[in-house]
Amino acid sequence: MISRTNKPKGLKRSFIPNVATVFNMFLGFMAITLILNGEPIKAGWVMMVGVLFDIIDGKLARLLGLSSRFGTEFDSLADTISFCAVPSILIYNVYVEGLPYLLGAVISFMPLLFGTIRLARFNIDTGESPKPYFTGLTTPLAAITIIAFMLFNYQSYGDMGDPRLALVLVAILSFLMISPVRFSKFPLLSFKKGRSNNMRLVGLIIVLLSIIFFRGLVLFPLMAIYIFWSITKWMLDHDRFEEEIDQKIHQREYNE
Repeated sequence: MISRTNKPKGLKRSFIPNVATVFNMFLGFMAITLILNGEPIKAGWVMMVGVLFDIIDGKLARLLGLSSRFGTEFDSLADTISFCAVPSILIYNVYVEGLPYLLGAVISFMPLLFGTIRLARFNIDTGESPKPYFTGLTTPLAAITIIAFMLFNYQSYGDMGDPRLALVLVAILSFLMISPVRFSKFPLLSFKKGRSNNMRLVGLIIVLLSIIFFRGLVLFPLMAIYIFWSITKWMLDHDRFEEEIDQKIHQREYNE
């Protein structure tokens, strides 16, 4: 009798993070329809909302202790639509006009191809212990950077930006997704997790406020700084994250 009553509750709770994943997937689909209807700017902002749901589903799963293999695979499927397919369709519809059909298709396909490889590699590594970094640029951050480039140029100059710069940016971001470069994770939503996390959390709050007040004008410069800083730090010190992990382990052992 006890096992029968507990099972439905567990099933109900397990759907909570997946609801956020469904919203992420639906917003990705909405962004695709907006692009196909000639409204890429609206599609960009819709995709930004999708990023929030992508963050929420992971946070909810960890908070409720509901992480599962199904949830991981389902989240990757939603990310493939929202952060791989959407940028590829956007690039094809906005930036490859005038190029030979095959060349334009190949360039537009890059975010979908490399993003899918990035997600597959991430799923393979999920069994390992959590790390304070991502290996390779994540698909949401790559998609945000492409959208931010478009929004920045639209607000600044009234157009979608120089297609040549856009395509170079697409190539760089695509290869960064499968690169060995290590990018810092987003901070935990707590000011009790150490100085490093607090600094990143304050920075994240500043970024969110800047986006609210200045919208697309600040997002692309901030993303460019984050990517450039991460590459530079990785080139100068490959092992900085491992050193941070070792310090935390030693501190924990000392406290015990």
